[in-house]
Amino acid sequence: MKIDKIVSISGKPGLYEIVSQSKNSVIVESLQDKKRLPVHSLHSISALSDIAIYTFEEEVPLKEVFLNIFNKEEGKKAIDPKSEKKELLNYFEEVLPNFDDERVYASNIKKILQWYNALIDSDFDFSSLEEKAEEEK
Repeated sequence: MKIDKIVSISGKPGLYEIVSQSKNSVIVESLQDKKRLPVHSLHSISALSDIAIYTFEEEVPLKEVFLNIFNKEEGKKAIDPKSEKKELLNYFEEVLPNFDDERVYASNIKKILQWYNALIDSDFDFSSLEEKAEEEK
């Protein structure tokens, strides 16, 4: 499973892996229950590899944020995404100290933590992110 094959679909909870493409849709498989479904152009699909988080200097790719969380938690799940707003902001400050708190909202942090925990539950190989980060430098 590669990060550029994992997507979020608007209006649908959880994360999905792109399995194949057809003429009018993309076939995805839920990371949670492994059910496959077609996704048509009605839905907006966002690849996790294309998402970045605002900081005061630049935009940091989501995969780097995932790696920071993974290293902080030593491969375990992150805090509960339903935690209090202040706790979420403090936690995210530890993971990405220079994030732009005026453009990154608690709801964004909740979503990032939900995605991270979903990847942990599906046994995602975070070492592949480290290799990719090394290649890009």
